[in-house]
Amino acid sequence: MSNFSLSFTPLLSSVWLIVLALAALAVIGLGIFARRRGTLLRAAGLALILLALGDPSLVREDREPLRDVVAVVLDRSASQTIGPRRAQTDRARTEIEKNLGSLGNVDLRFVDGGGVDSGNDGTRLFASLNAALADVPPERIGGALLVTDGVVHDSPANAGALGFNAPLHVFITGREGERDRRIELVEAPRFGLVGKDISVGVRVHDTTGSQQAVNVRVRRDGADILNARVRPGLLVRIPVLIDHGGPNVVEFEVAALDDELTALNNKAVLTVEGVRDKLKVLLVSGEPHAGERTWRNLLKADANVDLVHFTILRPPEKQDGTPISELSLIAFPTSDLFGRRIKDFDLIIFDRYSSQTVLPSVYFENIVRYVREGGALLMATGPDFSGPTGLYYSPLGKIAPARPTNVIIEHAFRAQVSEDGLKHPVTRGLPGSEVSPPLWSEWYRQVAAERLRGVTVMNGADNKPLLLLSREGKGRVGLLLSDQLWLWARGYQGGGPHLDLMRRMAHWLMKEPELEEEALRATARGREITITRQTLKPETGLVTLTFPSGSARSISLQASEAGLSQATTSVEDFGLYRVSDGELSALVHVGPENPREFQDVVSTPDKLRGLAEATGGSVRRISAGADDAITLPRFVSMRESPVYGGPDYVGVKRTGASVVTGIGVAPLAIGFIGLLVLLGGVLLGWIGESRRRTS
Repeated sequence: MSNFSLSFTPLLSSVWLIVLALAALAVIGLGIFARRRGTLLRAAGLALILLALGDPSLVREDREPLRDVVAVVLDRSASQTIGPRRAQTDRARTEIEKNLGSLGNVDLRFVDGGGVDSGNDGTRLFASLNAALADVPPERIGGALLVTDGVVHDSPANAGALGFNAPLHVFITGREGERDRRIELVEAPRFGLVGKDISVGVRVHDTTGSQQAVNVRVRRDGADILNARVRPGLLVRIPVLIDHGGPNVVEFEVAALDDELTALNNKAVLTVEGVRDKLKVLLVSGEPHAGERTWRNLLKADANVDLVHFTILRPPEKQDGTPISELSLIAFPTSDLFGRRIKDFDLIIFDRYSSQTVLPSVYFENIVRYVREGGALLMATGPDFSGPTGLYYSPLGKIAPARPTNVIIEHAFRAQVSEDGLKHPVTRGLPGSEVSPPLWSEWYRQVAAERLRGVTVMNGADNKPLLLLSREGKGRVGLLLSDQLWLWARGYQGGGPHLDLMRRMAHWLMKEPELEEEALRATARGREITITRQTLKPETGLVTLTFPSGSARSISLQASEAGLSQATTSVEDFGLYRVSDGELSALVHVGPENPREFQDVVSTPDKLRGLAEATGGSVRRISAGADDAITLPRFVSMRESPVYGGPDYVGVKRTGASVVTGIGVAPLAIGFIGLLVLLGGVLLGWIGESRRRTS
């Protein structure tokens, strides 16, 4: 195809051309006013001169038409996996390729958008559309097509933001009249104090418009904690108790509708990190000794610890009948601390305390009850533990992990981590324990005792139990059978890991999750789940991974270090997974906890209708009834028009874009030579006219 046009390359500047043109008009005007013969001839000559000064050329352009670009974005988001939508999308792609291809001169660009890995950003189809057309000039774009369920989260504010002047047509998958019920977490705190309630704002949405209250089931770490009645559309605040430190996985599940579109959004998951406000510790010191302030210094150095400490300065052999109230420097509220307020403490420590009459037997009974109901007790003992006034012979003996043999060992020995201690989080990896003998100082005194219950994590002189940890009812008890820990704290012979050991002991007693000796944990990173089993058992069996769909897979764990076994597995679907070994279980969520993609899954043509019609395009459902059957309109080519669609057709804009393949230039004047020829002709005509006048 060739196009012709006239091109000018003036020999003079535009100012001079204007001056000459005005002068020519003046001359011609005077000639017409004077009615002189030959004025028209002069006018023609001057016009030719001015035309020659413009240096006109005839330009021929050889052009090749370009194909009109039409982008087709296929919605591959997770909501498109519901029902027949994916199959409808695949069928639509085939039909569009066939029908648009038959129009000819159309460059089709198919692109998948809003993939299942879109995370919490929802369905982003227009980002995919912009990427597909990034290398195309706007004047070549003949239109854009979206095949989607209509729920798109990156729609531009107006048609001008699309970046092209062509129709946008939207084909809606899914079926008309879909029913869905979903639950939304409106207010979801991420942190909560252990032992306190958090308030979670919940709203139920129901596309049927029903206002009848429905049941919302609430679970924490897989265990049911309450059921609430919630009316659709109303914000309801549900209290949830934070049971322990670390992650608390809370599930909210609403009952499903009959013939519901999907149950994926009937459940919402919230992970709340349990934190302790202040750790309240009661420290009772008995007979003064060299390491009396070791525990106090450690606990006072921790800003998160609220310490109550009192010392019994009067040893039992100094009984002279003086009333207890007169012996105290300050009246201490023992009846309040060991009675009504005992449950306020997270940990009670007896440091070389013997059973004196200062604390009556009933207080020790209260401590036993406190431990069995979930409290924590640590007995750091000395020689007094073996005597008749020792704590073992008080009611605390009912929960003591070991029984003294009335023998005090007094020679140098080095504490050793036991076989079980190598696996226990309290003593595993203590600095200095990696060699034998350990790289820490010797101790010189130990109470000989026989283990009754619990686990011996450290041995001392003659391989006898030195540190024991046991569970009693819902609570925990620790027993240290030496008063020589202060040697490590003072740096004697290089000291030892007293801070690590003391902190781990205290935190295990207060049930810190990372120090559990029997634990099953699962963490997610991307689409990989790492399963960790902490145990003191010699072997670890198979664990079962249950998928959000309800299917399950058995996984074998491999030993990674003493007491720990791990495995990593890849998964495909987002959602809540459960790991269990028959005794313990753990929950882990893969992907966003409440993905935006599933907050609204009912297919709709309404959300994109305004944008499409503003471009002259259209929005229509393609579902033809049951299953994955679809019906597409006819595709036609159209010149520029305000509307590119009708009831049974959609139009693609013909842009007329082309590219120049060749250029030819034919000068109509030959520069200054042509100008001289023209000027000479004018002068000859003028001279000839003058001669005729004189004759």
